Amino acid sequence: MYAHQTKLATEEVQVLRREGGRYLRELREARGLSQRQLATLLHLDFYTFVSQIETGRGRIPPDSYRIWAEALGIEPRELVRNLMRYYDPVTFNILFEWDNAAAQPTANVA
Repeated sequence: MYAHQTKLATEEVQVLRREGGRYLRELREARGLSQRQLATLLHLDFYTFVSQIETGRGRIPPDSYRIWAEALGIEPRELVRNLMRYYDPVTFNILFEWDNAAAQPTANVA
């Protein structure tokens, strides 16, 4: 069973989760929302869940991506693609290899 994304077993995973949390915090702050206000929009019982996500101690459950995207004012596809960089970098790199010279994602079509 592959559990790399769900366990904070390595420093690399912890660093990626913290970076993902910063990304989400930036989105929240750009909307002018407090953690408590975001939690209300997400129908969460505890705003501390937002805090845990933003500090890298958790991740957004996939079945909640759409509601998070709506609350943060971003398209779900864009949110998921960006989160994939932090939550599943192996898959992200396979799907969206970046051509640094062109600064555009390239598709590997065999």
